[in-house]
Amino acid sequence: MNDQTVPVITIDGPSGSGKGTIAQMLALDLEWNILDSGALYRTLAYFMLEEGIELVDFKKNEQFINKNFIVKFDPAAIGEPVKVIFNNIDVTNKVRTEEIAKETSHLAANRLIRDFIKPCQREFMLHPGLIADGRDMGTVIFTDAKLKIFLTASIEERAKRRQTQLKRQGSEVNMRLLLQELEKRDKKDMEREHSPLKPAEDAVTIDTTNLSPDEVIKEINKIHKY
Repeated sequence: MNDQTVPVITIDGPSGSGKGTIAQMLALDLEWNILDSGALYRTLAYFMLEEGIELVDFKKNEQFINKNFIVKFDPAAIGEPVKVIFNNIDVTNKVRTEEIAKETSHLAANRLIRDFIKPCQREFMLHPGLIADGRDMGTVIFTDAKLKIFLTASIEERAKRRQTQLKRQGSEVNMRLLLQELEKRDKKDMEREHSPLKPAEDAVTIDTTNLSPDEVIKEINKIHKY
């Protein structure tokens, strides 16, 4: 059981807004646990692809999936992605591909998948605290979080950041296609029936377009001292 007294800070926002970097920096600074919600969904997509389980067959395989879906996160070091450990194996690079991203966007819109993931997300709420990074962390999963941050940035800036990230992984990406993919993903995330992308009513919105990660952290520090 999770302890309801565990402090939680949620970091929400669209892809490329800086959620991952800011969540990582806060987790390292505070020495708190970290939940990369997007990577949790990505790991589920990866697992289902590896096992050949189609979405239509999820329900009949749910017991098997639940038993074998063991995910941990390591905040790693600044400049590196948060590490995804699946069944004691580092799958960070495997789950952070565009193929998995597309599959994940499809899965994340499904109510059955979201209902399966929610208790998995809540299990990360452990002392001394949790930094929860994801698109519905403040609106659905941790509605009573002590601080909710919603990050935004222009779509051009978000595409540049994603291109840089993929280049670091050895992938070449066409900027025009990347912009189109982001626009499609934003539209799908904002218009989906379950947990659409939007800031929580009590969230603080920060536009990161022209801010460095350190400047974003300074803005958060102005809002709340912890």
